[in-house]
Amino acid sequence: MLETYVKKILCSRVYDVAVETPIHASPFLSERLGNTVLLKREDLQPVFSFKIRGAYNKLALLSDEQRACGVVTASAGNHAQGLAYAARHMGVKATIVMPRTTPEIKVRAVRARGAKVVLHGDAFDEALAYSQKLIKEKGFTYIHPYDDPDTIAGQGTIAMEILRQHQGQLDAIFVPVGGGGLIAGIAAYVKYLRPEIRIIGVEPEEAACLKAAMDAGERVTLGQVGLFADGVAVAQIGEHTFEVCRHHVDEVLTVTTDEMCAAIKDIYDDTRSICEPAGCLGVAGIKKYVEREGCQGKVFIAIDSGANVNFDRLRHVAERAEIGEQREALLAVTIPEKPGSFKAFCQAIGKRAITEFNYRYHDSREAHIFVGVQTHPETDPRRALVSKLGELGFPVMDLTDNELAKLHIRHMVGGHAAQVTDELVYRFEFPERPGALFNFLNKLGGRWNISMFHYRNHGAAYGRVVVGLQVPDGERHLVSGALDEIGYMYWDETDNPAYRLYLG
Repeated sequence: MLETYVKKILCSRVYDVAVETPIHASPFLSERLGNTVLLKREDLQPVFSFKIRGAYNKLALLSDEQRACGVVTASAGNHAQGLAYAARHMGVKATIVMPRTTPEIKVRAVRARGAKVVLHGDAFDEALAYSQKLIKEKGFTYIHPYDDPDTIAGQGTIAMEILRQHQGQLDAIFVPVGGGGLIAGIAAYVKYLRPEIRIIGVEPEEAACLKAAMDAGERVTLGQVGLFADGVAVAQIGEHTFEVCRHHVDEVLTVTTDEMCAAIKDIYDDTRSICEPAGCLGVAGIKKYVEREGCQGKVFIAIDSGANVNFDRLRHVAERAEIGEQREALLAVTIPEKPGSFKAFCQAIGKRAITEFNYRYHDSREAHIFVGVQTHPETDPRRALVSKLGELGFPVMDLTDNELAKLHIRHMVGGHAAQVTDELVYRFEFPERPGALFNFLNKLGGRWNISMFHYRNHGAAYGRVVVGLQVPDGERHLVSGALDEIGYMYWDETDNPAYRLYLG
């Protein structure tokens, strides 16, 4: 199998439109980690993503009759741009089905390159189903974004360049994983020529379809997929791609949203370029691997796979990057409600910078403060700060890893509602598009009174809401069924300590 892919990779015609991207050093990150970190800059392609390689290679290998029918694909954006660019170059009519949650920058880019865009569904799988319908109705030729040997071979040309450009020590290549086309192509080429190099896939925790398949020994479909890294928001690894990965990928790491945000900042610090969330996965994986292994003097390459990110999303990235880097702690601190308490608390914090401070009078006995404090993972870790505050007599709760606190509570600190009873609290995520909030409220309906509501547009592909519902004890067993019918991802936060402390 590997020999077949290597031959396909060597014969790929990607350089009609793609460029051979450079490998750049990451000096700041390398020094910090004690290992050499290199970036394969696929964000420098004409469409700002590696996807142009596989799309063009597949298109170039079609027959004249297949191209004359026109081509169609489903894509969250990067494959769409690659195919649109390739189709225009070859004079082929292209139709792209994109989820309605696709960042606007990607939709505009596809249209600007001459392709017809059809927005359908909230996730890739719905867009894929609709694209298959168009094949039957219009007779289009389908160009799969990842699960096709010719597409895989096109992506594999990245590995060919890496081994040619970097012929010295190379211990591991860290590859972002969505449907698996990129990592399958890289693994096939590298393991055939230099099997000692480790191939490590990196996925978001909320979209880890390859890890789930590797653990199960077969392809599985995720029940829900997080949308922060929209370029890799895939529920099931591809069939062709998994056949390569199950035998030739050494391991798969998962990273959190905060860790991705920190990696975006790392890449910016070293290159002054801004990658998309999917594009930073390799760097996030390297950091996690080094922390786990404690290795020194190794040489790692991360695939910086793309730079198609909505500018608005950078608000969320900046907000979470310091937490992902373990340089900020979010704490709930209780102090006596009396003169001098604030001063005593600030003295306890010492010379650490305070990044956020939220307070509202609650009662005459004690005050609850929501505070952000700068920390350092090595010289001043947050656990040391928490321990010190406790020793000084300040009851403290670490909320740094509490999603409800980070997404909502920090913007809502305003006191308890004494007259609200029977309150249940739920956190939701729903695809973000014009009218999405109204649609969510409409689906929520008026069965139970809404006692609390917080929504914040993060400039992302999804909206986040926290809702308080007043539900009598006798009806609580009906809530989960009603929420399941809405069809959005949700979490029960009624017992979340951040809610209890500040709003319950």
